[in-house]
Amino acid sequence: MDCIFCKIGKGEIPSYKVFEDDDFLGFLDINPFTKGHTLLIPKKHAKWVWDLSEKDYSGLMNTARRITLAMQKTFNTEWVVEGIAGIDVPHAHVHVIPRQISDGLGAFPNKVLDPKPSAEEMKEIAEKIRKNLE
Repeated sequence: MDCIFCKIGKGEIPSYKVFEDDDFLGFLDINPFTKGHTLLIPKKHAKWVWDLSEKDYSGLMNTARRITLAMQKTFNTEWVVEGIAGIDVPHAHVHVIPRQISDGLGAFPNKVLDPKPSAEEMKEIAEKIRKNLE
């Protein structure tokens, strides 16, 4: 299977990891809507989140919640958007996007951050979120 998220989950393609355990991987989106925009995937391929077993779906959502709570600390915000679209990459995933009330991006952002964070900024952002997961 030629799935980019499966390759990221297996470590074949590098990523800025925010969270990882045996079942799930959270990594920074390389085309973020905001700084810290994270994609959370199951490591086992499923096309849609609805295709996951009840256990895996619950695990995915509980992990998204953990990342959300860490983002609230990291970015000093109460507002974190979680979204499931899935049409852009055919692998189950959740977008976890930290927001600020004054960011002007509407209810759910759809425009890539310009300029994008540098590689060094991405490393720093991932590290900050990881520290707040502990």
